[in-house]
Amino acid sequence: MSDYIRQHAVAIDYKLDESWTILSEIEQSIKKKIEAVGTPLKDWDIKINRGILTGLNEAFIISKEKRDELIKADPKSAEIIRPILRGRDIKKNSYEFANIYVITAYKGINKIIKKEYPAIYLHLKKYEKKLRQRGQVEGKPGKPGSNQHHWTELDNNVSLEKLDDFSKPKLIYPNMTKYLPFYFDEEQYLTNQKAFIVTGESIGTLTAFCNSKLFKFVYLDNFPELQGGTRELSKVFFEKLFVKKASISDELEYLKLIKEIQKCKLLNKETTFLERKLNEKIFDFYKLTYDEILAINQVID
Repeated sequence: MSDYIRQHAVAIDYKLDESWTILSEIEQSIKKKIEAVGTPLKDWDIKINRGILTGLNEAFIISKEKRDELIKADPKSAEIIRPILRGRDIKKNSYEFANIYVITAYKGINKIIKKEYPAIYLHLKKYEKKLRQRGQVEGKPGKPGSNQHHWTELDNNVSLEKLDDFSKPKLIYPNMTKYLPFYFDEEQYLTNQKAFIVTGESIGTLTAFCNSKLFKFVYLDNFPELQGGTRELSKVFFEKLFVKKASISDELEYLKLIKEIQKCKLLNKETTFLERKLNEKIFDFYKLTYDEILAINQVID
């Protein structure tokens, strides 16, 4: 080994069951510090689920105008029409609502939809031929099995239990993204299949960490890079991340700051001070040194 290589060599603590990325000495130091106090997300009391798959967006994804029309025809229609965010609508601590809605025709609704939601039934009836051609629909030739659904129902057997998860406080993030944006949602938005939702314990802490400079500095390269610099944030990669669990008081502090930032963003107000404050809290939470914080700030905007 040459003197140059000896001088610039960096020891790598490489585990066979992990993806391999070359980190600098300080990157390794910070990553080890996080993993020493953190718990893999797969061991948290959380659920990570993909959003709604309709099988035919033109039937189930509707505009505000169509929503209003269906509710005017039958006010009860409002019970199963909900706003939806797409993966592309998710921003860091924010979102852009495209004024689109989804008809939440859950598994089993076919037994009541014609009687209980007649306006929606008549709307879906216009697409019956296409809806019956979907791969998992009952009666489709060559597709036997107990997991099939009625032509009036969403694809992928969406249960009422899964719909209930969307009503809980949750973290939303896109499945593919250049920017790694995460959003804390309490407004009961549904998401499409281009996004994941996380429900369960310490969602405020998780949101704060995932939107922090520390997260990007340590974990950006854990997510496979696709064409054009896009990263794949699939469940299999996400649940391997180590995150330190917070006390109830810390969780409440994180939530307070996150909600303040999100409120400011919705009002187009400046959030630089609040985001810096949140990053500083994360640095302190993981007990980073001055040199470690300096290294992160030099790399991550």
